[in-house]
Amino acid sequence: MKYEQLAKDIIANVGGKENVSSVVHCITRLRFKLRDESKANTEILKNMDDVVTVMKSGGQYQVVIGNHVPDVYKAVVSVGGFQSQQPVEEEQGSKGSLFNRFIDMISSIFTPVLGVLAASGMIKGFNALFLSIGWLTDSSGTYQILNATGDALFYFLPIFLGYTAIKKFGGTPFIGMAIGAALVYPTLSTLTTGDPLYTIFGGTLFESPIHITFLGIPVILMSYSSSVIPIILSAFFASKVEKWLRTVIPDVVKAFIVPLFTLLIVVPVTFLVIGPIATWASTLIGQGSLFLYNLSPAIAGLLIGGFWQVLVIFGLHWGLVPIAINNVATLGYDTILSPVFAASFAQIGAVLAILIKTNNQKLKTLSYPAFISGIFGVTEPAIYGVTLPLKKPFIISCIGAGIGGAIAGLTDVKGYIIGGLGIFGIPSYITPTRINMNLWGALISIIVGFIVAFLLTLFFGGINKSQDSTGKTTASNQVAATKVEKEEVKSPLNGEVKALSKVQDEAFASGALGHGIAIEPSEGKLYAPADGTVSALFPTKHAIGITTDTGVDILIHIGMDTVQLEGKHFTVHTTQGEIVRKGQLLIEFDMDEITKAGKPLTTPIVITNYREFHLEVTDKKQIHQGDLLFRLETKG
Repeated sequence: MKYEQLAKDIIANVGGKENVSSVVHCITRLRFKLRDESKANTEILKNMDDVVTVMKSGGQYQVVIGNHVPDVYKAVVSVGGFQSQQPVEEEQGSKGSLFNRFIDMISSIFTPVLGVLAASGMIKGFNALFLSIGWLTDSSGTYQILNATGDALFYFLPIFLGYTAIKKFGGTPFIGMAIGAALVYPTLSTLTTGDPLYTIFGGTLFESPIHITFLGIPVILMSYSSSVIPIILSAFFASKVEKWLRTVIPDVVKAFIVPLFTLLIVVPVTFLVIGPIATWASTLIGQGSLFLYNLSPAIAGLLIGGFWQVLVIFGLHWGLVPIAINNVATLGYDTILSPVFAASFAQIGAVLAILIKTNNQKLKTLSYPAFISGIFGVTEPAIYGVTLPLKKPFIISCIGAGIGGAIAGLTDVKGYIIGGLGIFGIPSYITPTRINMNLWGALISIIVGFIVAFLLTLFFGGINKSQDSTGKTTASNQVAATKVEKEEVKSPLNGEVKALSKVQDEAFASGALGHGIAIEPSEGKLYAPADGTVSALFPTKHAIGITTDTGVDILIHIGMDTVQLEGKHFTVHTTQGEIVRKGQLLIEFDMDEITKAGKPLTTPIVITNYREFHLEVTDKKQIHQGDLLFRLETKG
């Protein structure tokens, strides 16, 4: 553990474990509640290399660390055996647009499994390659073990997502895992064999054979392996059920009664309601696509190809697969899935552009395996790990896929087998008797899809060289940017300019957290001072960090001790990891209510990596949002 020794030293000098009532952290400091502050060795702590200073305020003993405080906090909790006490979560309504909230949710759920997801995709791709070129046979033990290694995560994906999804929604991770495991329980998949008990909704799109019932209620069974949406919805429902149960069940039996009733409620509801709704939605998508294709193959190709990756995210693409399989069985060919052939190539075209454009090492590390697995048609690592969190590249990849799909529809491309993915799907488009325009149409569609997505992402994808793709990250994951000679930082506020030394908070006044100024705001709106990325956004909404496109790290702290308001009176219009543009509204705050709560509104604005620059500060006494605040020039 990187900060283990520092954590031990801090705990020892705040009076030991037994002197700590609780510990939380904000954007720059550890906030201890000590039983006896006189036992703390304040001067020793102040002189430690990795401690900026020590402050006492609001009944808290504050050890100022800096931007890497989340990592130090984790070490302190681990070493001290303290209960991890997370700050107040953001209100759902404060995260910006519905689209941004959706992206944040998907990113948070998938980010923890991205590395294994990318690795599994590469193993599946290479194993398919080895099989295709004859190095392995599908009956060999080597192939079977590699196939199990690569396929395990995808097959049991609901279990993994059960953990990450319910954790995102504030529930108990192991309850989410248990729900996911129930969805892929092997015995249930064998119950669909043989004659059904009866059929419901006969003669409609929702016709479903019933093989089992639950308390007399018919259960519509389907395969949930590799599915995404059912477990996410179930995890969300489970988090709400669990929270409610914790309010009504006595503490003495909560440890086992809460999980018991949560599982007894959520798992049946998932099989009875959530799963069938996903199945019917898939059926409607499939039938609608077939209707569109019969009306106009080119338009259908554009729509099916363009929205395919969105359908994959929601698990609705399965509505097209049975139609395609039935077409091959009855007609000898299929035209429904042909337009989606370009989608994986458009996806890797966007990823390749990101690889070329970005200098961010973390993003490159994710993009390389995502690109490789995408070549073989496994695009989940690319979608969830790279393009979807970045938003624009994902939208562009859908545009490229749509154009490729339109070409496939226009040239009446037919698939003759339901077989390989990615480059291994190419043989599916060879006419059984000869190579003709059918194959060339398929090749043109994937090449055009790739090129369109690549070029649009390269030039219009909004990729700056320092950009990270992981959505919400910790404050310590700020990215290094390519430096330029000069940078101008504009004022994010309207108000009166004050010297930083006049700020009541010693950590800011001393310049320990960075050099800059403070503003006494006259309006409760905070705007982006420069183009860049939100590198830190504390859940209590009172502080924000921005790394500009040229590598300047800016920290803005709205008011003094406003962390104690726990997010009240603040409304956030951005998310951590989001690219922002100069002048964009980031945070609104109710000045009257904050003042009534006894918190000063003085807002320090500091450059935390000031040592890398010559810093010139405005000499204005009154300043307006958008006025020049700092002028920086790279040293050397």
